[in-house]
Amino acid sequence: MLDLAIILPTLNERGNLAPLMKRIATAMGEVRWEVIIVDDDSHDGTADEGRALALADARVRVIQRIGRRGLASAAIEGFCATPAPYVALMDADHQHDPALLPAMLAALQAGEADICVASRFVTGASTADWAAPERERLSAFANGLARRLTGVELTDPMSGYFMLETAHARALVPRLSGIGFKILLDLLATSGVPMRVREFPLQFAARREGTSKLDRAVLFDFLAGLYDKTLGRAIPTRFALFGTVGGIGVVVHFAVLSALLFALGEGFALAQTAAVLVAMSFNFWLNNWLTYRDKRLKGASAVLRGWLGFCATCAVGAFANVAVATFLEGQGLFWALAALAGILVGSVWNYALSSRFVWGRF
Repeated sequence: MLDLAIILPTLNERGNLAPLMKRIATAMGEVRWEVIIVDDDSHDGTADEGRALALADARVRVIQRIGRRGLASAAIEGFCATPAPYVALMDADHQHDPALLPAMLAALQAGEADICVASRFVTGASTADWAAPERERLSAFANGLARRLTGVELTDPMSGYFMLETAHARALVPRLSGIGFKILLDLLATSGVPMRVREFPLQFAARREGTSKLDRAVLFDFLAGLYDKTLGRAIPTRFALFGTVGGIGVVVHFAVLSALLFALGEGFALAQTAAVLVAMSFNFWLNNWLTYRDKRLKGASAVLRGWLGFCATCAVGAFANVAVATFLEGQGLFWALAALAGILVGSVWNYALSSRFVWGRF
């Protein structure tokens, strides 16, 4: 019999696992628990360390994901992998104190709340050990935006440490976006009936080991999640993000095209070709950093292969772009409109193939 499953999404957390298992075992007392380590194929052997711990303690299980990344999707896989009636999500880096788990579980079992959230900003909480004022400002901004746009009354809707009934979580899974890092807001916004929330003050600690996986793009992830909950049914979120990046690429395209046409006096065909190549490279970089952040290509060789793959999959779109734009310009269409027509022709092709062959799988 189990009371609680604790999901630990991990990426390069090998050194943190064994000490965290000891802390969890100490905190849980008589609670019957299991830990599900959902690892995004860490290069430091996190999954192997988790399996070694599982050999010594049957309460530990490991899901090693190949070709799938992201905290939100890891949480969803954890929700669906446990028979425990209650499930908690927390970080494996020791910033989340497992001592809160028994009280959160007791509150749920007593029917006092539908979801319990460990908050960094409720009365009694502390972020003194965080030492990351920039991230605190980003969290404060995102928290305020979440409350205004969704009506969720929480001091910390960006929290990554919470607990709820597993059946409730699984019932919401088909409608969750699974995008990015912030799944709590996704759960709250997806629930048809407003969930009763109880917050617990969290003494947010410094990481024990390793470096944070979060960067400035986490706010982009958060905004993508909000978009998905509001407009995502009309236009798929990933396509909207890809289109947004493409819109920025249009600015780059016209800047290069204008410079070559008017500053250097090049012919339109050559200028358009160069502008396509520069904009395509820019779009690859920005898509890799933002649109496909959960599948981001890292390392010089992976990025180079990805860039070559992106250029290859976009080659037909680029050819059509140049051909259509050159033809229209030759027919007397104003150069800017001709260039825009070429961009539109190639955009759908670029999205479809790059999504599958660069950041996806065959």
